[in-house]
Amino acid sequence: MTDKLQIKVHKKLHGLDHLRAFAIVLVFFFHYYIVSDGKPDWLPDVASFGWTGVDLFFVLSGFLISSQLFLQIKEEQLISFKAFFIKRFFRIVPAFLATVAIYFCFPYFREKESLPPIWKFLTFTQNFNLNLMDYGTFSHCWSLCVEEHFYLFLPLILIFLQTFKLFSKSFWVLIGLFVFGFAIRFYSFSHLYLPKIGEENSWMYWYKFIYYPTYNRLDGLLVGVSIAGIYQFLPNLWTRLSKYGNPFIVLSLCVLTGAYFLCEDLLTLRVAVFGFPLIALGFGFMVVGSISPTSFLYKMNSKITTFIANLSFSIYLTHKGIIHTTHQLLKDFEIEHNVMLLICMITCVLGAYMLHLTIEKPFMKIRNKTIKE
Repeated sequence: MTDKLQIKVHKKLHGLDHLRAFAIVLVFFFHYYIVSDGKPDWLPDVASFGWTGVDLFFVLSGFLISSQLFLQIKEEQLISFKAFFIKRFFRIVPAFLATVAIYFCFPYFREKESLPPIWKFLTFTQNFNLNLMDYGTFSHCWSLCVEEHFYLFLPLILIFLQTFKLFSKSFWVLIGLFVFGFAIRFYSFSHLYLPKIGEENSWMYWYKFIYYPTYNRLDGLLVGVSIAGIYQFLPNLWTRLSKYGNPFIVLSLCVLTGAYFLCEDLLTLRVAVFGFPLIALGFGFMVVGSISPTSFLYKMNSKITTFIANLSFSIYLTHKGIIHTTHQLLKDFEIEHNVMLLICMITCVLGAYMLHLTIEKPFMKIRNKTIKE
């Protein structure tokens, strides 16, 4: 991807930085509630819906990645899987492998007792058949596995459609995958999870068979791809939609409020089948609002949210281990829960900043040099 292309699809859309920052804050609060030994009384009410932060990341990834690829198609450029793979590799794999190394080399860093086999991390298959009870350490890597599968198959599908001049029919692929999502989640709930109800720790099977597998979590990515398709290929429709930036944000909050009440009890059929797409739709409206020039998110350019957004990947990789380590190091000081939360926020940002400076930035420079060559 050329620098010109990156500017077109990313640098002008400041609203997306606000959403990336919002997503990582949601995830942080949710995992802090799970990992920390003590927590503020107000935290459960705030953190209970924080697991949806990964769904916002999915919508953002679907939009950003497909926008870049769609722009190439729009400009009649052939998609290079090699170039796409190199960019994704240098952006994700070095920081990820550094975090994996920390987890395996320093047991003190682990928020739980045991890790899955290392080959599951190296092959990005940790989200399949994940035993959360026995191998829950670094379990949040599951969403990175989902995104890696998306990064693998999206360009391959688009190259196939380009090669055989079928791109004009590509919306049928989106529709088919949406329908497949409803069907496979209904099957997973009825035939894989339900037979396990009544067993000890049966809740674990809901995560194992429904929450984690890639084929059950495509909704956010597909919503992002759909928005990118409108953004790049239907300019007249996009012009009409973008006039309602702030209403789309309000609509997003209304949909997500409905999703909040729908998902109060996660271990249900209605959540398995309808919860994920409803959340994806809600965050999709939020993304539409954030990239609409009429919205306050588009117009607001905050250095704070940009800073957090730039660190969001590093924060995501390391925050559970840093929260656990911070609590362990300070456990003898009887620190008040709100103060401890603030300390953990600071240590997580500092730890992520170190990873960003030592791993992410140097490898991004290598990536840019490799692309130019």
